[in-house]
Amino acid sequence: MSSIKDRQRAAARARLEKEMAERAASARSRRRRQAIIGSALAVVVIAGAAVWIASALRKDDKKTSAGSANTVPAGMVACTWTPSSAAGGGKVKDVGMPPATVPNTGTSTLTLDTNLGPIEANIDLSKAPCTGASYKFLASKKFLDNTKCHRLVNEDKFKVLQCGDPFATGKGYRETDGTGGPGYTMAEENLPTDTTKPYPAGSIAMANTGQPGSTGSQFFICAEDTQLPASYTLLGKITKGMDVVQSVVKAGDDGAFAASAGGGHPKKELDIKTMTVS
Repeated sequence: MSSIKDRQRAAARARLEKEMAERAASARSRRRRQAIIGSALAVVVIAGAAVWIASALRKDDKKTSAGSANTVPAGMVACTWTPSSAAGGGKVKDVGMPPATVPNTGTSTLTLDTNLGPIEANIDLSKAPCTGASYKFLASKKFLDNTKCHRLVNEDKFKVLQCGDPFATGKGYRETDGTGGPGYTMAEENLPTDTTKPYPAGSIAMANTGQPGSTGSQFFICAEDTQLPASYTLLGKITKGMDVVQSVVKAGDDGAFAASAGGGHPKKELDIKTMTVS
């Protein structure tokens, strides 16, 4: 009897062991399949990501190429010229507009050939590139040739000679002198940071209406250190002819603007025969 039972137990163990071996093999097979599928999925995901990345890079390249077409080249800056008209109350001499992009490195020399002698100034284009470009453009159009400086202020800490109206011409002065400019205005730039001497002697600064972005062609030359709000573009510095300016200031004015803007017409006329910028 015992031998029969022993054989039955042995057969049962054998079946159990075979069953466990088959389950283990099946489990290993499942794990292999899952690993293979997982690897395949991983390859698909990576490949898909590579396609997406390549596509995104191509799009970025297109954007960069498109953007580079609108990028201002090195050594240049974009300027905004705002059209102006006589409807604003001033007189307009329209000779077109300067280029949209201009150099912002180097210097220019502004030369005024006047009836009293030459006046020269240095313009730093890294500080006032748009204003400097505007003056070069206007000079090429002979914009201020045969005009005169129309206003003089000779007060303590405020001694300036104002010029730049294209309509201030001929002998004598008119009530409208000082109301003219080009067919555009521009934003102010290179505003003073020195509060003690914002506009030192020899400075050339741009006049405006008091409103932002109203700079045109009119400018003033400071005969001495001048105290004014830091609202006027510093265009350049006189390098030759300060004695000419000071002689006009010393001669005084007629007080025509005393009740409004201050000062008056210069008693000693300063006529700009030609203006050049090189």
